[in-house]
Amino acid sequence: MDEMISYKDAGVDIDAGNSFVDKIKPIVKETFDKNVIGGIGSFAGAYELPEGYKKPVILSATDGVGTKLRLAIESKKLDSVGIDLVAMCVNDLICNFATPLVFLDYYATGKLDIEASLEILKGIAKGCKMAETALIGGETAEMPGMYHNGDFDLAGFAVGIAEKDEMDRTKKIKTGDALIALPSSGLHSNGYSLARKIFFEKLKMGHDEPFGETTLIETLLEPTRIYVKTFKLLRHRINALAHITGGGITENLPRVLPSGLQARVYKNNIKTLPVFDFLGKYVQEDEMYRTFNMGIGMILVVSPSEIDTILAQTDGYVIGEISGGEDKVLII
Repeated sequence: MDEMISYKDAGVDIDAGNSFVDKIKPIVKETFDKNVIGGIGSFAGAYELPEGYKKPVILSATDGVGTKLRLAIESKKLDSVGIDLVAMCVNDLICNFATPLVFLDYYATGKLDIEASLEILKGIAKGCKMAETALIGGETAEMPGMYHNGDFDLAGFAVGIAEKDEMDRTKKIKTGDALIALPSSGLHSNGYSLARKIFFEKLKMGHDEPFGETTLIETLLEPTRIYVKTFKLLRHRINALAHITGGGITENLPRVLPSGLQARVYKNNIKTLPVFDFLGKYVQEDEMYRTFNMGIGMILVVSPSEIDTILAQTDGYVIGEISGGEDKVLII
């Protein structure tokens, strides 16, 4: 009789997977609010819609962390990429004036390392708490043959709710409105293929090489800033928001502009971070603005009468204004 082969022999450990689920339950539960129905372990996560909306609309966003994961894997610093995952999704939702409600994650790896996986999940839960969003479900996939040598991938899915009449922000924007930049914490989760090529291929720098007041790897793995609480605080004072991700200012800010208006951004007003000043020595300026956030994580479009109030309640600063013209961004 032929020898019997188990799923574990094929590289998938069901017991390890069950053990991981048991360990994450208390971590996940910390993100719950009163609208979460049930717990972890059902076939789907359930969330009761909040009351008070006249014409509620459900919005969703999905994203990953990109090649920033490669740096996390190589350095074995896995505690912050979960924050990045949440941030990239919820920061998109608020640009459509949606309040994030729930988050789900997809984590795929070749072989489940429970301790490493816990670090990643803790980061996701931390991000959810920062975004005041419930982590109501997820999928951990162990796929030998697809991922090797500790590699893994992450995908995130966020769902939010908005008033239908508040979603179209273009009708709120007028000539003379101010552009207020909310600082980023670093590269956030975009442009890492270019950054890695410069730092590690061209310059042959090491992860632990001093960079500013810290090390290069700590600088590059600084988690993406989450702007949800700022949005909730100031939503009635904001005409529009643009999340500055892949494509930079030049490709993301136009997404909120109505026809016939343009955004004028003054380079001298932008408070770039040292990492962008360094990268700018090796990348043409227009490529920098199309690839990186340049130190700006979110741009708010606000009426002139709201400028002082918003500046007093945030760390933002004015970088330009809205004027008549073709609906595009002029960086001058």
